[in-house]
Amino acid sequence: MEKHYFDLNEESLLKVANYLECDKRKNVKGLSKVLLKFFKSTESEIERVEKMYKFDRRFSNCIYIAGVDEVGRGPLAGPIAAGAVVFNMNYKDQKELVMGIKDSKKLSAKKREKISDVIKSKAVTYNISIINNDEIDKKGIAWCNNEVLKRAVRGLKVPVDFVLSDGYAVNNLDIDNEFIVKGDSKSASIAAGSIIAKVYRDNLMKEYHKVYPQYNFLSNSGYGTKEHIDAIKKYGICKLHRLSFLKNII
Repeated sequence: MEKHYFDLNEESLLKVANYLECDKRKNVKGLSKVLLKFFKSTESEIERVEKMYKFDRRFSNCIYIAGVDEVGRGPLAGPIAAGAVVFNMNYKDQKELVMGIKDSKKLSAKKREKISDVIKSKAVTYNISIINNDEIDKKGIAWCNNEVLKRAVRGLKVPVDFVLSDGYAVNNLDIDNEFIVKGDSKSASIAAGSIIAKVYRDNLMKEYHKVYPQYNFLSNSGYGTKEHIDAIKKYGICKLHRLSFLKNII
């Protein structure tokens, strides 16, 4: 996936672009412009991602910093999930960076899947935690939202010294932590946590779709789309539905 980001030789690429530019054929000249545009966009992407890593590093001189984020707070069905990721913030080579990381909602499903695999291969450690709909109904979404973040961090295979979270602090964690407004667009670790959690939860809902196809979890992932709400009214609820979220529907 990432080969095109780092296996570029600027000098060689520019020579090729200049060579193409000297060609009299318009279509060949056009290739020169495409090549240069690609190179500039690649440089810009590397700079953007490096900025996200640097954002994380400035919070602490600790050895391991974890970024954590949750997905699935609002759906009518299925679990809430959280991902926690630890990157090597003292990387020596740009090839250790994970290109493309950003707010998971701004990525296509296909890109999220690919980037999630890269995150898992390059992270020092990562962990995904879920809390099911029954526990959400018993203890409330606010408690579960905080708890799933705690579980994601505590399940990491290395002890972390500092935690970054998106939007609000993780309470009762016993580890220093800082919340970042719009953290999934600023922090490499938070964005990565968001991506792996969303991919995991979306894939889980796809499996549930095979059991309960009438709700179309394949496309709505349990969220309250019109189609999903109409299906609840027609077929009733299933074991995955959050009863505490359905008081105004059933």
